[in-house]
Amino acid sequence: MIFNKFYFLLTVLLFITEVFIGQYLDDAIIRPYGGDFLVVILIYCFVKSFVNTPVIATAISVLIFAYLIEVSQYFHLVNLLGLEHMRAARIVLGTSFSFVDLLTYTLGILVVIIIEKNLDYGKSVKK
Repeated sequence: MIFNKFYFLLTVLLFITEVFIGQYLDDAIIRPYGGDFLVVILIYCFVKSFVNTPVIATAISVLIFAYLIEVSQYFHLVNLLGLEHMRAARIVLGTSFSFVDLLTYTLGILVVIIIEKNLDYGKSVKK
């Protein structure tokens, strides 16, 4: 277990961005798609803040987690658990399934992998 200040700072910045999107944007593109795109990056950075795991393994794990949350929305897990009256549960678990959300999560993780691999490439070239 480690603490990586860089990833933690990114986590905080992404969280603030997500809150800003959720509170102040009500558009047809950024709120519905940008938030989902960024949330997997936020989760990835959060995980990498505390554990030094390989990029691909972490990225795939985060993507599977996001997919599971989305699939739980298809089955209305919030209602099944009796949490439909809890705003926090509806925000965290979500309430509506969308195949487009699965695509935005995938694109977000692909961006993470591309950036991480390019940063890693730069480190190996400098040696």
